[in-house]
Amino acid sequence: SGPRPRLSAMPERAVPPRDIDPETFFVDWVPRMVASDHERRAKLSGTIAVLEFTLAGEGGGIFAVHLGAGDVRGSAGPVEAPDLQIHLHLETWERLNTGELSAPDAFLRRKVKLQGNLALAVKLHLILG
Repeated sequence: SGPRPRLSAMPERAVPPRDIDPETFFVDWVPRMVASDHERRAKLSGTIAVLEFTLAGEGGGIFAVHLGAGDVRGSAGPVEAPDLQIHLHLETWERLNTGELSAPDAFLRRKVKLQGNLALAVKLHLILG
């Protein structure tokens, strides 16, 4: 019957530097990675939303990712009326960044808590890599 056709997949996930701090990650690294990837920008083009990430623990904080017409901007500090809130511990965030923990495992193990428009959660991989 021959080989199966390959499904289009996202490019290899960009991995942030191991020692990146949360503010640099959300304010600089994420917007830069999305801006440099035409395919990710195109898939986000119809999304206008604000996602707020709360990282608990020493060295954590509150950060936001602002989506608008394919552009991504990051900010530090809480935002008013985010569309989706993502709560996790700093250690979980670090393990997700290094690939030691997958996002599905983190959700299943209740390491990540979501509040708000859960439909936006399916787009997290487009934003965070």
